[in-house]
Amino acid sequence: MKKRIPSPAVSLIPIVVLVLLLYLFFGKYGADEIPGGSQLALLAATGVACGIGLVGYKVPWREVERAVGKNILNVSGALMMLLLIGALSGIWMVSGVIPTMIYYGLELINPHFFLFSTCLVSAMVSVIIGSSWTTIATIGLALMGIGQVLGISEGWVAGAIISGAYFGDKISPLSETTVLAASVTDTPLFTHIRYMKYTTVPSMLIALAVFAGVGYSGSYGDLSSLEHFTAVLEQTFVISPWFLLVPLFTLWLIVKKVPSLVILFLTVVISCVCALFFQPGILQQIAGGDAPSVAQTFKGLLIALYTETGLDTGDPVMNSLVGTRGIEGMLNTLCLILCAMSFGGAMYATGMIQSLTRLFLHFVKKGWSMVASTAFAGLFFNVVAADQYIAIILASDMFKDVYKRKRYESRLLSRTIEDSVTVTSVLIPWNTCGMAQSAVLGVATFSYLPYCVFNYISPLMSVVVMLIGYKIARLPQEDY
Repeated sequence: MKKRIPSPAVSLIPIVVLVLLLYLFFGKYGADEIPGGSQLALLAATGVACGIGLVGYKVPWREVERAVGKNILNVSGALMMLLLIGALSGIWMVSGVIPTMIYYGLELINPHFFLFSTCLVSAMVSVIIGSSWTTIATIGLALMGIGQVLGISEGWVAGAIISGAYFGDKISPLSETTVLAASVTDTPLFTHIRYMKYTTVPSMLIALAVFAGVGYSGSYGDLSSLEHFTAVLEQTFVISPWFLLVPLFTLWLIVKKVPSLVILFLTVVISCVCALFFQPGILQQIAGGDAPSVAQTFKGLLIALYTETGLDTGDPVMNSLVGTRGIEGMLNTLCLILCAMSFGGAMYATGMIQSLTRLFLHFVKKGWSMVASTAFAGLFFNVVAADQYIAIILASDMFKDVYKRKRYESRLLSRTIEDSVTVTSVLIPWNTCGMAQSAVLGVATFSYLPYCVFNYISPLMSVVVMLIGYKIARLPQEDY
């Protein structure tokens, strides 16, 4: 007997429950008041989906378990990568690799092309540390202050900062959203990153051209804060261009298409060696204790790899920038992914994903309409769910089968989701990203929105590239 699946209206019930709970948790209490609010909402929605399937449609519990287990198995590699990325983000900071790249990045600031330089430096820092939030809350705040001294419109400055910061958040292998988009679509991480260059690089070049065209013709103003930051970095860390060989080596491994886990592991090992030889004072500070010793240095290394660290640079802003989270900082994201995979598995086993997919297939006539529908769905989920992680997961679950039926590789889906979800979250005032960045920069979302050139060009570029048909990945007929 053919299995009866829920109607689209019934299939939307768990998603509606999820959205309502997210609004209750974050709207009523605030994003920071309930730790794990997104995870709790996902688990509750999973329960609703299971209840509807088991009671209303007689779905065997074993099918639900099998679907959830398969989903979690599919992202097991991504979970390991997140742990290694947490370790890498910690050790790259204390080894001097990230401080060196930030130091030379700040040297690029040119007042005559302030907006261009601001966007470029924000992009560099965000790629290095893998977080738009940290970039904006540290370097972004400093650049915001410099822009005000120079008399440049706060909307333009905030737009340049956000454009650069979300470029890095979208394409950095250290970014949680990058790993999440790759994992939920079953796409190898560096395959996903390499494929994004066809839309991300042109979008960034257009944004940089716009910011360069606006320019700045005023006086140099007070650039002492930039000099202060570079001086603080020099006083705290050993800064050397030789440290740039570490990210160059990582890039070489990526070009050689070495497996992602191997790349991350080797980079962590090399960075540990750099930290032990060149930054023993930093490791001693992390370990605490009065008497420097080899044991204390090694203890500091282990702490930097696993847990949160804080360094006293003498400047509160720089303290925030050079602080790290280690493996422990990734545990919340790991929990979110496991809860999301459970939700997706329950929705699939009960036939709800298939029902919603059929609904969207009515709008998918050609490749470009498929990509446009994905981008619109990503923006829609950003609006209603008010969280970019949830939006990435929902958009992936809804379109994964659509791309398979149309014989498109998963990397096209992962790229489209990044082009539409990651970068547009900051443009929505009630989204967690929009609220956070507006509060940090002190600029209303609607004030900076028109100037976030990269953020609204990215989803359009995704559709344009699909229309042109450039480097569109198709599944071979025999694999379909």
